[in-house]
Amino acid sequence: MTTRREFLGTAAAAAAGVMVVPRHVLGGKGYTAPSDKLNIAGVAVGGKGFSDVQAASTENIVALCDVDDEKMAAFLKSDQHSPERRAMYEKAAKFNDWRKMLDQVKDLDAITVSTPDHNHAVIAMAAMKRGKHVLIQKPLTHTIKEARMLAEEATKRNLVTQMGNQGHSKEGARLVCEWIADGAIGEVSEVHVWTNRPIWPQGVEAPKEIPSCPSSLNWDVWLGPAPWRPYHPAFSHFVWRGWWDYGTGALGDMGAHLLDQPFWALNLGHPLTVQASSSKYNKDSYPEAEIVTYTFPARGKMGPVKMIWYDGGLTPPRPELLDNGRMMGDDGGGCLFVGSKGMLMCSTYGENPRLLPEKLMQDYKRPDKTIPRSPGIMEEWVAAIKAGKKSTTDIPTYSGPLTEVMLLGVVALRFKDSKTILQWDPVKMEFPNRPEANPFVHKTYREGWSL
Repeated sequence: MTTRREFLGTAAAAAAGVMVVPRHVLGGKGYTAPSDKLNIAGVAVGGKGFSDVQAASTENIVALCDVDDEKMAAFLKSDQHSPERRAMYEKAAKFNDWRKMLDQVKDLDAITVSTPDHNHAVIAMAAMKRGKHVLIQKPLTHTIKEARMLAEEATKRNLVTQMGNQGHSKEGARLVCEWIADGAIGEVSEVHVWTNRPIWPQGVEAPKEIPSCPSSLNWDVWLGPAPWRPYHPAFSHFVWRGWWDYGTGALGDMGAHLLDQPFWALNLGHPLTVQASSSKYNKDSYPEAEIVTYTFPARGKMGPVKMIWYDGGLTPPRPELLDNGRMMGDDGGGCLFVGSKGMLMCSTYGENPRLLPEKLMQDYKRPDKTIPRSPGIMEEWVAAIKAGKKSTTDIPTYSGPLTEVMLLGVVALRFKDSKTILQWDPVKMEFPNRPEANPFVHKTYREGWSL
């Protein structure tokens, strides 16, 4: 018997005699038949998962999961829900342990994963091994090896995957790619990328006191594969990004939005080397500020590129070609491409691209739009599942390699001596000149947790 899940996204189902009653027969123009909708579960609905589930709610939301019962209750009570969606959420199965959700909800087609970084890979892998399509919030994974393993699993099972870096779906990101390809600023040799993050504590010691864990919170599942430590509010709910065990710092948080532009427009692929310098940090927490420098080899007709990342209040020098009074990027950061004929600057998420100097912008004849436009990251993922196609931030071909680049910078922070340049072998997944860095390509999971 052909299952509903097998039907979705395949032409073979038609030959098997599966019939879907036409929309116009069931409900008039614009009506979507129930059999045309995916069954989706949302993991971690109390944080970023709130908007992820909202965006996926054109489909059937059949299960909701959050380790914090209070966060779950707040999601259900939110006045942002329409009456129809509220009814759907109330009907959905509720869990505070994603493992039970995957075991008990049998008719799932796909899940969204919006947890802290350290839990992304174990949840996504468990879902993919059950044949579920996945959308994972950035930065996709906590380690380089996790990104590679998810890519291999997605390829093996031919699943539709997506990373939640919403800027990739925006108009600005496509304009950047089209203008670079058009030769608007000539050959690009250098890119500067900066962010206003971190906007959470970093460079701090882990707290020593041990408060009581709220009865609403499943702390064991929140920790997941991370080393065991007693609950403390300094670790959870957004501020987790600043701790080595749970987050990936400012680079992991915003790199998926800001490095995305040069990675896509310049077809960067794997870097040759990565080097970092930073303010002080400790065994628990990321530094307050850092600079990470990558070098990439020539690619086809494109020459070698140096890409430099700045955070914690550090920024590149203001270019002389930028008019007085015009802001570099936006309040969140930006990206500056340095070419042989000029510069291209954009804001966070690739927004508001502009050529420098201003005369170049005014004289520039924009090329035809050659990259298909996107309805949005979530909408694109859902449509790709139904069509049996790959999404634009597919893990094997795009978001996996992008995540590896980001996390190489995180590893380099462990060897932040300005004279230390880590060479990277992407095939062997190791640093041939600094083998002591190899253990940071992956991590040891807490007993009972694995990929």
